[in-house]
Amino acid sequence: VTGRIAAPGELTTPAYWVTHVREAVRFDDGIRVLAEEGVTRFVELGPDGVLSGMARESAGDDALLVALLRKDRDEETTALTALGRLATRGQTVDWTAYLAGTGARLTDLPTYAFQHQRFWPTPGAFSGDVESAGLRTADHPLLSAAVELSDSDGLLLTTRLSLRTHPWLGEHVVMGNALLPGTAFVELAVRAGDEVGCDRVEELTLAAPLVLPEQGGVQLHLQVGPADTAGRRVLTARSRPEGADDRPWTEHATGVLAPGTAPAFDTAAFDTTVWPPADAEPVDLTGLYERMAEGGYEYGPLFQGLRAAWRRGDDVFAEVALPDSAERDAAGFGLHPALLDASVQISALGGLARGVVPFSWEGVTLHATGARAVRVRLTRTGDESATVTVADPAGAPVATIENLVLRAVASGTDVDTTTRDALFHLAWTPVAAPAPDSAAEGAPSTAVLGAADDLFAAVTGPHHADFDALVHDGAVPATVLATVPEASAGVVDSVHGAAVWALELVRSWLADERCVESRLVFVTRGAVEGGDLAGAAVWGLVRSAVSE
Repeated sequence: VTGRIAAPGELTTPAYWVTHVREAVRFDDGIRVLAEEGVTRFVELGPDGVLSGMARESAGDDALLVALLRKDRDEETTALTALGRLATRGQTVDWTAYLAGTGARLTDLPTYAFQHQRFWPTPGAFSGDVESAGLRTADHPLLSAAVELSDSDGLLLTTRLSLRTHPWLGEHVVMGNALLPGTAFVELAVRAGDEVGCDRVEELTLAAPLVLPEQGGVQLHLQVGPADTAGRRVLTARSRPEGADDRPWTEHATGVLAPGTAPAFDTAAFDTTVWPPADAEPVDLTGLYERMAEGGYEYGPLFQGLRAAWRRGDDVFAEVALPDSAERDAAGFGLHPALLDASVQISALGGLARGVVPFSWEGVTLHATGARAVRVRLTRTGDESATVTVADPAGAPVATIENLVLRAVASGTDVDTTTRDALFHLAWTPVAAPAPDSAAEGAPSTAVLGAADDLFAAVTGPHHADFDALVHDGAVPATVLATVPEASAGVVDSVHGAAVWALELVRSWLADERCVESRLVFVTRGAVEGGDLAGAAVWGLVRSAVSE
């Protein structure tokens, strides 16, 4: 009540507590006195954290204020959290006493981070102030900016895609490559149509896959041409690797956008009020995605959206949904590419050829946006074609595709990985033998160190058993060929032995001034191809020594 440190016995007198009831409590002064005494940790024992909030300004920004309990919060969790915060700030906590009777026990932590789990925030696509550069924000998860062309009423949509800014694209792997799904091009085409007043993708044909590199990104341009007399516009999608200004643009898709009233959604043909559809036979989806992976289609959880399927004649019906982790992302899309991709995956269940991917789309109309779960009907119209109707669980229309054409992807199909110099090979550069006069006076130009080998049958210089024998006479040849000892024990012992031998030889060579003008060459046989693992270890060690 006084705002100062209590004197001995002061708090045990009735007079003090009468004063405490009748007069104002100098709480602020008391906190400041404690701070001046060096107190940096304050624990509030009470039903809430009111006093902790009041004490913040007086205690200072560096002080730790912890409320042991919080109103309307679980007591056990709140108390543990409070003690944990105190422990991380140097306060000793008797955890054994606190956890007595709970069955808690000490557990050894791993000695190193064996299983990594990153918690860094994932960077999003570029969303800076593009207006200052004469652009405007496209307001779409896959697009960065839009600009009207100055010489026509055309439009250019731009973006940068990478597995870092759009990690979910890494879950769509075909034939070993992370590809931008064909359904993403459909989504982009629909968005481009919205920008220019065209509510229908009349046609969209995929010409080449867009492969996303493991490192870096790609620039993607969607160019919408001027309108013709009927209001139709040509759409072209092209990309090139980021930073590769000298490379030509690759054309991935071409199409036509058209205005006009969308065809009515045929609720009679796709009646979702009876579900599952009458007379339809259920399809067992067990192991579906495992079989697809064996065929080269490795889809992550986001693209494994098929929940159930039924078949009736040429019709296939399915329930498709995004995982819970992706539901919040669906709001930014017209129709999430992963949801539409899973919707057309049922083509393999409807008598169409297996191992096929969408090739062209005709008559695509989006009726509603932001769907997270849908019901799909795919009707086969040919060996490689079908119509697709998509509705939400309540039966409201979401999307219609009048004609979907699929094509097989050969396992040997060449794709542009969008990176340069990605594949390297070993090339041998001939080196001319040094002239005899380049060696020290009285010394041969070449010598062999180590066991005799038929590789050196043409070497006229002397052979030496070890380094001491080589430098015994004081004159070191211009080039010394050191043969790696042959394996004489198991693989592990041979690798260790060869590495120790090479390390000692390198150290001796570098420390001896007689070797300054000479070159030490390590000779192996089979190390490059993997036949001699001990020799391969020497290669690695010597390369490290050279770099140092």
